[in-house]
Amino acid sequence: MEYTNILYSVTNKIATITFNRPEVQNGFNIPMCNEILDAIERTEADPEARVLLINAVGKVFSVGGDLSEMKRAVEENDQQSLVAIAELVMQISFAMKKMSKPVVMSTDGAVAGAAFNMVLAADMCVASTNSRFIQAFVNVGLAPDAGGMFLLTRAIGMNRAMQLAMTGEAVTAEKAKDYGFVYKVCEPELLIKTTDRLCARLAKGPELSFKAMKEMMWASVFSGWDEYAKLEVHLQTTLGFSEDFKEGVRAFAERRRPNFQGK
Repeated sequence: MEYTNILYSVTNKIATITFNRPEVQNGFNIPMCNEILDAIERTEADPEARVLLINAVGKVFSVGGDLSEMKRAVEENDQQSLVAIAELVMQISFAMKKMSKPVVMSTDGAVAGAAFNMVLAADMCVASTNSRFIQAFVNVGLAPDAGGMFLLTRAIGMNRAMQLAMTGEAVTAEKAKDYGFVYKVCEPELLIKTTDRLCARLAKGPELSFKAMKEMMWASVFSGWDEYAKLEVHLQTTLGFSEDFKEGVRAFAERRRPNFQGK
């Protein structure tokens, strides 16, 4: 597959996926999601790749779903593309957590929506002090996708997960480290160096041990994900067809507070 929305490389046993749509704040659309999934599968199959690193170009790590694409879908009544995105971001998080190799994410700037939940699907996250983690779905009348509630409750507990999902409040990098879903926090100018050092250490580590650890973790904590995934996609599909979602997207585009009606 030719990549036009991401960059991909393998160097020193480290495979790197770089989100490369800074013009839309690295928002996920269908082609980008398909490219990410292909690159994950490629990394899994490549014996030369011992670690997967995911980072991004630009001042925003990712806003999650591509808001311009959401606006187009609402205006054209194209709910099927919204359903496809919900399914694809779920598959990305699932593939990251199921992967036999360590997955590291390196974040700078806003990490919103599905991107936040992909951080939860990674094994480790290195975040700059500029990072802000936001469950932004509530602002447009949606619920967390990309395995959000499944992963978030396991990462920080039920009450905190519900509070973040319902309020959409931003979590700083330091607070995220306190919560446990960020491994290291550093100044922005040290992000690449800190991330590279961690990935190099993992790339030299015991590959079979890492694979066994991830398999054990899946069996002990994540074995119910298959059933949860069906529910998440079903509910996101229902919300994607709602008038509240359309209002939320229009309000965001018009920079005003949405007027949700429960319809």
